[in-house]
Amino acid sequence: MKLQYKLDPESNLALGLTEGEEVWYCVPLDLKLHPNEMTAVSEFADKQWFVVTTKRLVVLENGRLLSAFDLKDCEKVKCEHQIYSGIVTVFGKDGSKTAAARFSMRQITRVAYVARGAQNIITAMEENRPVEDRDRVISRENEKYCEKCNRALPGTSKCPYCDGKADVLKKFLALCGEFVGKFLMISVMMVLASGIDLLNPMIQKDFVDHTLTTGNGTARELVIFIAITFTLLVVRLGLGFYRYWCCVKLGASISMSLRKKLYYKIQVLSLSFINNRRPGELMNRVSRDTRQIREFMEEVFGDMFSTLLTMIVALVMMFSISVKMTLLSLVFVLVVVVITRVFWHHIHTIFHRQWLKFDDLNSNLQDILAGMRIVKCFGQEERESKKFTQKTREFAQIQRRNETFWAVFFPILSFLMGAGTYVAVWFGGLDVLQGDMTIGQLLQFITYTGYLFGPLNWMTHMPRMIMQMITSLNRIYDVLDEEPLLADKADCKEFPIQGAFSFRKVSFGYQTYEPVLENVTFDVKPGEMIGLVGASGTGKSTLINLIMRLYDVDQGSITLDGVDLRDIKREALHSQIGVVLQETFLFSGSILANIKFAKPDATLEEVIQAAKAANAHDFICKTPDGYNTYVGEHGYNLSGGERQRIAIARAILNNPRILILDEATSALDTESEFLIQQALDRLIQGRTTFAIAHRLSTLRGADRLVVIDKHGIAEIGTHNELLEQKGIYYGLVNAQLKMSADSGSAQ
Repeated sequence: MKLQYKLDPESNLALGLTEGEEVWYCVPLDLKLHPNEMTAVSEFADKQWFVVTTKRLVVLENGRLLSAFDLKDCEKVKCEHQIYSGIVTVFGKDGSKTAAARFSMRQITRVAYVARGAQNIITAMEENRPVEDRDRVISRENEKYCEKCNRALPGTSKCPYCDGKADVLKKFLALCGEFVGKFLMISVMMVLASGIDLLNPMIQKDFVDHTLTTGNGTARELVIFIAITFTLLVVRLGLGFYRYWCCVKLGASISMSLRKKLYYKIQVLSLSFINNRRPGELMNRVSRDTRQIREFMEEVFGDMFSTLLTMIVALVMMFSISVKMTLLSLVFVLVVVVITRVFWHHIHTIFHRQWLKFDDLNSNLQDILAGMRIVKCFGQEERESKKFTQKTREFAQIQRRNETFWAVFFPILSFLMGAGTYVAVWFGGLDVLQGDMTIGQLLQFITYTGYLFGPLNWMTHMPRMIMQMITSLNRIYDVLDEEPLLADKADCKEFPIQGAFSFRKVSFGYQTYEPVLENVTFDVKPGEMIGLVGASGTGKSTLINLIMRLYDVDQGSITLDGVDLRDIKREALHSQIGVVLQETFLFSGSILANIKFAKPDATLEEVIQAAKAANAHDFICKTPDGYNTYVGEHGYNLSGGERQRIAIARAILNNPRILILDEATSALDTESEFLIQQALDRLIQGRTTFAIAHRLSTLRGADRLVVIDKHGIAEIGTHNELLEQKGIYYGLVNAQLKMSADSGSAQ
């Protein structure tokens, strides 16, 4: 996302940079700031800018300075959202609080980045160090609107209306380059087929003018004509069949190649990209969009270039026979071209809208099928059926409207194309009667007219197929062109992990203007067990995500054994981490396959040992097929506690150096929890462990507890130390003891 726009000359003059001052951020604002924001009506602003330099925060409007703040006098710059708008608030070191700028929700992400950038500069000043490039914020989000045409981007990073056309052509040519041999073969067959098509009218003209109309033809000449025509027909049919087979094979190869690339790219892309896309949308890009490319290669590409070549040569031959008749025939072609060009954008829009609705329908279907147990538990089958029916009806309405448009549009073009042939027959017949043209020439001209107008008739249908192909390519390459945010560096390291972590002023937010963690600083020794405590939503799981490097920190650093996590090879890091997350997920397959997921080459003995350590071996042996028992979709053939124990076995199978336990015993009964806790007590020995648990009794064995509150570390220490402090942890323990006592008395 662009964070440094170019100021107009008047605003640049009003900014008045001093010596050594540099503009780091400059973004547009679109709402005026009123003195009383609670009662003011939103008023759009023109040429208003929010500028942050290395020394000041400035708001400009129409070439004049509205407000300016010295960052050295500021304590905090905060971007907050209100109802349908946002506001930038500047907190002064003297206790003042000033609303500096206002904007619509369209600009909130961009402005939030700049506000965070201003805060980084303030932090550098407070630390009495020079403002450096490492203090700059880097945008993670793509633009939501095209800067050229101001249209909302349709789920892609590039505008298909402005940048997409030339880009798509390059990508299509690059795609074709991978299968150049097959394309050459198809091209040769296209030329041969076009040559046969163009040769036939010449043979027919010669036969009519020199054999039929003269009355001197012999049976031998008739047999030769029939033999040649039949031979050309057989060869033409054979070439057509083989070319179609080659196009089918080529389409299948391209589709397979794209699916493979897409699936791999989705695997390596960051979680933030996946979370910003609905599952149904990604599924459609892998399945339906690649199928659309295959169908284009099968149904369009095989005929497109040979048809174009045939049309060009046919047009040349028509001009050589009669210029007048050719020009009269082409009048209708120009009309068709103009009509098609006028409706081209409309065709693209209506079919893109149809595909977006289909994405929504597919995503809804996947959600309901995945959550069918919840639907049935709450008795919402009828409501969900009505909801799905409504979405289906909306999709059907769009589809019906689109097909109705095409059912009217296509016959009109077909009629106009046919009119060109009627003109040729009429004026050609007059020329024959006047002796200006032979019957063979008329037959030849009419045949060439069919070669011109027949394909043109087919080509009027082609914009729809081309636009579908272009839309599919845009959606596919929107994923393929995405760069992973967490890609390994060229010099990334790989080493046996000891488990010493160091967090230094770590800040992170899934949304830039809503930080989840701020200025987190603490150290962890190798083999130490850290319990993470706090209310829901305070950032415990987020801290776990950063430790596993599912996301990179926005500010600060996390080091492991003295090496920044961003400098460690991700595969090496993840191979030495064992994870049991709060939401237990099992793949549809056998118990054995699910446990071996962490270590595919594990032996059966290793799997059994891990299952015993997780207290899962006994119940596995009681299942119908033992370790080969099918667990069902998401593991729903097993109970919650059984799924949890299999997840624990999976986590410890590869003997990890780091253990991540996010509510690892939440789904277990008291007896199983006790046994699992005993197993975990053995497993954490010598391993660095991070454990999250809402039942604080399960964390008493932790070496230290980290209490997270209000996006940062509120308390840190052992269980007894925190109880003595009588702070947040003390209150949480008392609350749980009271709940347990109340529950016991109620029983």
